[in-house]
Amino acid sequence: MTLKIALLQLLPGRDLEEQLQIGTEACERAQRMGADIALFPEMWSDGYAIPQDRERLEGLAVSADGDFVGRFGMLAARLQMAIGITFLEKHDPKPRNSMVLFDKHGERRLHYAKVHTCAFDAERMLSAGEDFYVTDLDVGAGTVRVGSMICFDREFPESARILMLKGAEVILAPNACPMELNRLAALRTRAYENMVAVATCNYPQGQPDCNGHSTVFDGVAWLRDEPGVRDMCILEAPEEEGIFLAGIDLDLLRDYRAHEVMGDAYRHPEKYGVITGKAPMA
Repeated sequence: MTLKIALLQLLPGRDLEEQLQIGTEACERAQRMGADIALFPEMWSDGYAIPQDRERLEGLAVSADGDFVGRFGMLAARLQMAIGITFLEKHDPKPRNSMVLFDKHGERRLHYAKVHTCAFDAERMLSAGEDFYVTDLDVGAGTVRVGSMICFDREFPESARILMLKGAEVILAPNACPMELNRLAALRTRAYENMVAVATCNYPQGQPDCNGHSTVFDGVAWLRDEPGVRDMCILEAPEEEGIFLAGIDLDLLRDYRAHEVMGDAYRHPEKYGVITGKAPMA
């Protein structure tokens, strides 16, 4: 079973209506390319704009149950393709940086709000999410367990580790920042240490503080019957705008997870209290 993910590395439009139009056309193209899932970059509804004026910020926020998000649900059903749509979510007390994942039937399968907001910068204006979630996603040929983390979440090993412990096989990671050597290394490490595939969709060059390089790491570091290691990076997009498709071999990943030693196989959670503040620092 191969899971095909389309990374929509797109420049945003000028307003919500343009975002809807550009996004719809991109999803239609991804479906023609054979994608099972189409993933947007971070906060697609407004192109990752975070005004520091509260009134302007609230004016850009959209409801998770509103028309903008809902139209991508209808699109998913029409195209028979899962869609991960990202948006500035209307929320009390402050807006959130969120993603909703619709399945191929247009059903809402996952609603995630970024836990590790960049509160040292513009995202100080946002509320953080409460938890990490996974869902079983029907992709036609079978089901895959999918979770999500957003941009800065990747810098915290706990994000992907929690998703792995909840059963995630594939992590969808919308993004809006320069994907340089060290950030790409963090994504590779999250995939390696948890034996999960990680698909990251960034904005292309031309969007402020972004440079493309959307990636898919498939989580399989070596093969039992072959010497040496293999490159887990099965896709790294260029800087330019485009739609980039990668196929994750889920049979290969599942066999690897069943026999290898990372992930949950040899953990000692009873010794990790200091990580969650349950044990005193030395």
